[in-house]
This record gives sequence, structure tokens and C-alpha cells, in this order.
Amino acid sequence: MHAQETTFSKLVHGEVQFQVPLYQRTYTWQRDELRQLWDDVQELVEDRSEGAAPAAHFLGSVVLAPERVAAGGMQRWLVVDGQQRLTTLMLAFTALRDRHRALGRDQKADRIHDLILVNRYQEGKDHYRLLPTQADRDAFVACVESLPTAGGPGNVGGAYRFFHAALTVGEESGGEEWVGAVESVLRDFLSIVSITAAEGDNVYRIFESINNTGVGLSQSDLLRNYLFMCLPKRGEAVYRNLWLPMQELLGPARLELLVWLDLVVGGDRRAKQSDIYRDQKRRLEPLSSDEKALEAEIARLNVRAARLMRIVEPHREHHAGLREVLERLFRWGGQTHYPLALLVLDRLDAGDCAPEEAATAMAYAESYMVRRLFAGSSTTGNNRTFMELPKEVERELEAGRRLPDAVRRVLSAKTGTRLWPSDAVVREAIRDRPFYKSGRAGQRFEILRRFEEGYGASEPVDFAKANLTVEHVLPQRPAQQWFDLLAEEAGETESPEELHGRLIHTLGNLTLSGDNARLSNHPFHRKQQILDSSALRMNQRIADQHRWGRAEILSRSAELADLAVKLWPGPVDGPVDAYTDAEWTGWAELRQALLTMPAGTWTTYGDLAALIGTSAMGVGSHVSARPTLHGAYRVLLADGKVSPGFRPPAGREGFPGPREALESEGVPFDEGGRARRSHRLTAADLAALVGKDDHQREAPARHTDTDDGQTAAHRFETLLRGNQTPHTAEGVLASLRFWEGLGGTLRYGRKPETSCFPTLRQGSDPARSLWPFGLYPVSGTVEVAFEHLKRRPPFDDELSRRELMARLNRVDGIDLAEAKLDLRPSFPLEVFAEHGEEIRGVLEWFAHTVAHADARTPLPDTAGRA
Repeated sequence: MHAQETTFSKLVHGEVQFQVPLYQRTYTWQRDELRQLWDDVQELVEDRSEGAAPAAHFLGSVVLAPERVAAGGMQRWLVVDGQQRLTTLMLAFTALRDRHRALGRDQKADRIHDLILVNRYQEGKDHYRLLPTQADRDAFVACVESLPTAGGPGNVGGAYRFFHAALTVGEESGGEEWVGAVESVLRDFLSIVSITAAEGDNVYRIFESINNTGVGLSQSDLLRNYLFMCLPKRGEAVYRNLWLPMQELLGPARLELLVWLDLVVGGDRRAKQSDIYRDQKRRLEPLSSDEKALEAEIARLNVRAARLMRIVEPHREHHAGLREVLERLFRWGGQTHYPLALLVLDRLDAGDCAPEEAATAMAYAESYMVRRLFAGSSTTGNNRTFMELPKEVERELEAGRRLPDAVRRVLSAKTGTRLWPSDAVVREAIRDRPFYKSGRAGQRFEILRRFEEGYGASEPVDFAKANLTVEHVLPQRPAQQWFDLLAEEAGETESPEELHGRLIHTLGNLTLSGDNARLSNHPFHRKQQILDSSALRMNQRIADQHRWGRAEILSRSAELADLAVKLWPGPVDGPVDAYTDAEWTGWAELRQALLTMPAGTWTTYGDLAALIGTSAMGVGSHVSARPTLHGAYRVLLADGKVSPGFRPPAGREGFPGPREALESEGVPFDEGGRARRSHRLTAADLAALVGKDDHQREAPARHTDTDDGQTAAHRFETLLRGNQTPHTAEGVLASLRFWEGLGGTLRYGRKPETSCFPTLRQGSDPARSLWPFGLYPVSGTVEVAFEHLKRRPPFDDELSRRELMARLNRVDGIDLAEAKLDLRPSFPLEVFAEHGEEIRGVLEWFAHTVAHADARTPLPDTAGRA
């Protein structure tokens, strides 16, 4: 075998074809893997924009075996290993070509097409430089040939849509020059090791050898091996006294986190967790012959390990004020604040600041993130900001400033995406912005919790024991009495429905409650009684109102804004008023949703409005004012008809029209001009596509008791019999008993509508389980859990999911659209009951498929993914 380092453009140069053999898995990369690659590309692009020559990023290896030379001299290669990388890069270039074409850069598009994607003068299968497995081939060819079905369901279509969206959004801010830098990085700065086998080698044996070599070494394993290789004399004692205790305290993941933070706090703002071995080795190489110095470095890491534990487990911090701030940041979630927190604890333990100063410094970090959430600011750039903080804060400290002042001054600096909203911006945002659609669910809860604590109740609520969730006082789905109230306040230019859409998700209308099911969408006088008995001060203040409409919601917004600017102090040196004119991030989220919609799907103005937290009319106005908005033709009226106000994009006179474009992608329309509902994406579907966590579908809970003391099984059956016909209820229960007879279990959801999930344990790990359906007894629907299955073997293989869909679609009354292969399409519960024999056949096939996969000797997680 022969190995050499190369780039992607050199690898695919000339008339050549890479064939993925049948024994390879289908293409498996999803959002996480694509995001990691894209982040690497972005970092290299950033280096170029700052004038630095980017070092090549090692992408991995490909193993190739020669096939016969085709007529005309075209060389064929079998891809023994590395199909995921090759396919991903081909799809990235396909999206890049289409971005050029969309903006009239035809020469650049043709260059990519002819030099990277196809063999221009070859025909048939030989035309394509990459020939995926047969299962992926149609989806891949659709992208390369720019067919209407390009970017459809499945992993190939999903990767194309990912890159198309990333390029579209990136060019909006970076311009054509940025796109050129991306192309350059993809071509010439992703390093690949090409390993070629000799003719006659046993290709399948090579594949087995590569993918069955055991668990690879982690970054911290590599660093440990290097360090102790350099400690021939002191190694045993150092390992026993320093390294092993640190390793046992942290565990593998946190040990890698510590080694990365050590680089960041040391001033390396570009340090990546995937490259910590390389960066630490480069830093330590000058000490490689000095065992005493290396021991001192390991001792320093050992001390920092205990500090990291105070960050990730704040109860270990013994200073009460600092512990409280660290606990709030822990509940906020993520690791954004870790670099600053480690620097602060370094300073505290060194005696350079008092505990109160450390707490204030970290409170400024909390305020920075909370105020940005209020303002609807993107979280993009937050990680970079906090990775830059240690070095900048150190400079302020060297200038003689106290730690809290240093942190506040650095965060107040208006550079790049670093903007800390002023008091005025926070007040305006709290009054007007849809807070319920901002950030993650846990972050919104944390802010409401802090407001409650800010009232200073004499007997504060124990949030660890209280089962509280966010409650809309003005309900999301109000009864007519609520609309009658809003009609009294709506002006001539605004309907009650529009006023409701404008107020519903604002902070003034939100609170915390453990009685959401009882509160429901009842009139205010009924909610008033429940809220008045609450232990939360904020609920008692709401209950003191005589009514609940626009005036009361705005008044409460002003009250919370006054409290917010006290709880979360703002920047120094003047306000950051740039936020006032910044575009609301909801519109960016709308564009992202349209970019990620698979070919063959449509949605409504109302679904988009529910996704981003505004009104359907507002979405309609926004879309109609932007005729060039990608995917605007996919947005239809609630009944599936094309809006009479739709106008084709300027400069695209050949655009066939929304109906014709959707039909070419496979969306059927009826005689009345309505798109088939099975192809519609709901707000929850859109949220799943853009990765928005607060729209995640319900999953089965491990505990089986409900809040009212009933077993979940009894509650499910009660709801089923109370909301469905006796025939439907008996049919559903019969199929569930059949499932238990197959060895499956029944698990249940935790929401008021107790759902049921027929579940199988996968392998010997009780935490790993699979379920094909979620059954909802009140709404009368069955959700097919493709979104859940696509991340778990054997259904991470697209062919298995397609087989499940095909078997279900053979049942009369089930019509699952292929475009929803990665989502959770549904069908009526009565179909599940009426066609019990066929449904039980599907359940039996599902159980057999899982059992057969478990019986096989599994490859490591990296098998076929390289």
C-alpha cells in the first residue's frame, strides 16, 4: 500500500471515478458531523480574512483500490474507506456551485461542475466522479444534476441542504469574497491522506481491518502517552501522585475539557478540543528533556482539575456568593463561560481577588448572555468572545484594574459580534420581543426563576422540588372569551387575533406554574383563583389584576424590565444602541427554516409564525416583501392553496409558479388546487429541521407514575377510552398486548395527554432503546418516529427507514410522504386500530429487524463513517 498527503482538488483531478462498493454502509453523516466540518472550514476562512496563511486542516484518510481503467483512460477507484468524507465534500461543492448559479456567477459554477463533480466527456455512470452506493445514488445524482428533487429527504439530501443554507447565510454577511475563501479552503486546505492498495489486494479484508481495530486513542490519551514517554525517571511517581488522581476525579470527557481550557486560559483563543494533543505537544516540546519542568506542568493541571470541578459541579465551591453565580451559570447550560470561570478561580485561589469580586466578575458574564437573549441576539460568536476574554482580561489586570472592572470593560468593548445590550434596549425587548421563542427552554425558565427570586419572598420557593413549567397567562389557544376581551383593545388596524399574536409570547404574559393542566385556556377569573393560591410572588401579583389584556401585559413587562436591569447590570462607557436597529433573529430563523425544508414539502404562514413567535400576517408581509427569499414558493395558505398575492422572484421570468414547482418535486395537488397535507411541515417539523430544542417531540419517560398518582398505563387507557370509540380503543390495546408478547415494553410520556411508546431495549444497555411509534389518545394520532430512529442502528441506515415507511404505506389509510423520512409523520389512531393485523405485522418486522441487528457482531461506531 502507498500513502501520500494530498488535497481534495488534487485527489479528484483529471478523469477519475470513485466508486463506493456495495458492502459499504449508506451515507450516514448528519447535522453534528456536518457542523463539525463546517466549523473547521470557517476557522480556516477566518484565518484568511485576517491575513494569516491558514495551515492545512487534517480531514482524515481515504483508502482506495484500483479498478480497471475505463475506455478513454478514465481511472476507477474503489473507496475502501473514507466514503463519508468524499461524499460530504462533493455535496459541499454541489451546494457551492448552485450558490454561484443562483447569483449569476455561471463561469465559477461551471468550473466547479466540470473540474470536481463530473467527467465532462463521459456518459452514463462514468459521468460522475463519485458513484455512491445504489441506495444513495438517486439522491446524489439529483443534487449533481440540479433536479427538482435535489435536497430531498435522507442524509444525502440533508447534507446538501445543510451546505446550501450555510453558504446562503454566510454570504449575506461575508459577501462574494467570503464565498471565494470557502471554495479555496474546500479545494486546497483540507488535508487528506490518500492510501492506495496494490492491484490484487483483498479489498474487503482491508476494509475489515480498518474498521475493526478497536477503540481509538482520545486526545488526552495521546497527550498522556507523550508526557510519560518524556518522563523515564519521574514517570511512575508523577502518574501515581498527580495524573491518576486527576484522571479519576475528572473522567475522560472532563479531562479533555481541562486540557483544552488550559490552552484557552493560556491565551490560545483558537484552541480546538479536537486538536488539543497537537497544540499541547507543540507548547511542551521545549520542556521535553526537562523532567522537573514537565512534572510542574502536570502538577499545575492537577490543581486546575479541582477548579474545573467547582465550575461543573458548583456545590463544591465553598464561597456562598460565588457558588450562587456558578450555579446559575450551570443551570443556564453550555460551556461558554468556562474559560472566564477558570481564570477567575485561578485568581481567587492565588489571593489576587476576594470571593465577592470573583462573584461580581462572573455575574457580569451572566448578564452579558442574559441581556443578549432578551434582545434576541444570535448566540453565534459567544463562544469566541469568551475564548478571547482570558487574554484581554489579563491585559486589563496588568494595567492595574480590579477583576470585576476588567471583565466588565472587556465585555463592553463593541468589537465584531461582541455587543452587550444597554438598559434601553433591554426594556424595549422585554416589552415587544417574543421571549418565549428566544434561547433554550432551560434558559427561559432560569430567567423567570431569577425574577421570582428577585421579589425577595420571605419564604422562597424550593425550585429543586417544585415541578414548575412556563405558563402563558393569555393562552396560546384562547377560548372565545379571550378574543372578546382583546377585541375591546384592538385598534382599527389590528384584529384581536393579530393582537393576540403580538402579545402571547412576550415576557409580560409569561410566568411559572405547577398547575399548567388546571390553568389550560380557562378565562382569567378561573386562572386568577389558581394563581392566587400559588407560592410564587409573581403569580400572586398577576392574580391581583382585575383582568388580563394588553394594558396589564404591558404594565407587567415594564415592571419586569425595571427588575431586569437591576438583576443583570449592563455595559460601561455608554449604551450599545446598535441593537435597536438590528434585525430580529426570528426572521433569520425563518430564512433558515425555508433553506432546510426538503424538496417535496410545503408549509404555511401560520406554521412559520408559530416557529418564530409572531403572527401569520407578519410572516406573510415579510415573505411578500422579499420575492427573492429562497423557498418562498413552499409557503402556502392554511388550506394548502397558493396565496393570491404570491409574486415570482424578480429576474426569474421562467419560474413556473409555486404549484408547478412543488409538483415537480413530488407534491400532489387535488382538483381544488390544495397541496396534499401529508407533505406539509408543521411548526414542530420545521423546528426539528433547524435544531430548535423547545419544539422537540415528546419522548417516553423512565418513570411510570403521573402527577395525579395514577400509573401512566392506567392514565393512557383512561384517556384512550374517554376520547376514542370503544372499537378503536380495543383495537389499539390489542396491538399493544401483541407487542408485549413479542418481548417489547410499553413506556409513556409525561405530558397531560399521556402518550404510549412501544419500546424495545437495544442490546444490553437499558438506556438504549428504540420505539417505532408514539400513540396519542386525545388527539387521535400515531406519530412514526423516524426522527428518533435515524440516529440509532439499525435504522440509522436509510434503507431500513425506507422499508418501515413502505410497510406502513401498504396499510389502507396511511399515507406517509417520502419527504418526511427524517421527521415524525403521523396517521390516525383509528387506522392503527382498524388494521390491527397489518399493524402487528409491521411491529413483528420491526422487532425482528432490531433483534437481527443486535445478534450481529457490531462494528465500532466509526465503521463506515470515516
